[in-house]
Amino acid sequence: MSKKTENLIKGFYDVCPLLLPVVPFGIIFGAIGIELGFGPYITYATSIIIFSGASQIVFFQLLSNGASPLIAITSSSVVSTRHLLYGAVVAQYLSKLSLIWKLFLSYLLTDQSFAVSQDYFKKNLNDKYKHYHLLGAGLTLWTVWQVTTIIGILLGSIVPEELGLTFTIPLTFLALLVNYFRKIDHLFVIFISGLLSIIFYEAPFKSYIILSSLFSLLAIFLFLKFKKKI
Repeated sequence: MSKKTENLIKGFYDVCPLLLPVVPFGIIFGAIGIELGFGPYITYATSIIIFSGASQIVFFQLLSNGASPLIAITSSSVVSTRHLLYGAVVAQYLSKLSLIWKLFLSYLLTDQSFAVSQDYFKKNLNDKYKHYHLLGAGLTLWTVWQVTTIIGILLGSIVPEELGLTFTIPLTFLALLVNYFRKIDHLFVIFISGLLSIIFYEAPFKSYIILSSLFSLLAIFLFLKFKKKI
């Protein structure tokens, strides 16, 4: 077995345990897209083009509430800004790759693939084929997300409207936040973001996500700066 194949398979195995929450999330997203009236083709297209569950839900929710496409795209992009940090960390290990490789791997870089591949990169600095680990992890998650989106679309098409699936949107984001309840810094950001979202909810063009995110970042910056002085 070549080193490329070995790394590819290891990326697959390493990311598999992290896919357990991805499966129901993908199904829920597909069903929500149909519930909000976007149709199967548009719903599935976002899983290929955006490929970011939280951003896709924000995108659909804002559009369904009357936001302009520009606000929906900008807000969903804000939700995914953490990927800029992921890219900055991974870039130091993959600096010798071609531009095509970097673009393709950046598309596959998700929370789960970053978590397992970054750890692998640190332990295998001299492996010139280490990027195949990220390729294996990223392709695995991508495939699972596409399949579960399709399952959700099919289920959303047969679930009666009376049941309503939109209530799962806040539940989904709450599930994503559970791991951040352990630190006071995280709780501060969550509280400030939620409060500002309520305050700015009536902002023009449904821009409350953008405004609350920017002011929350400013608040946590000042909070951490004050904390260091104590």
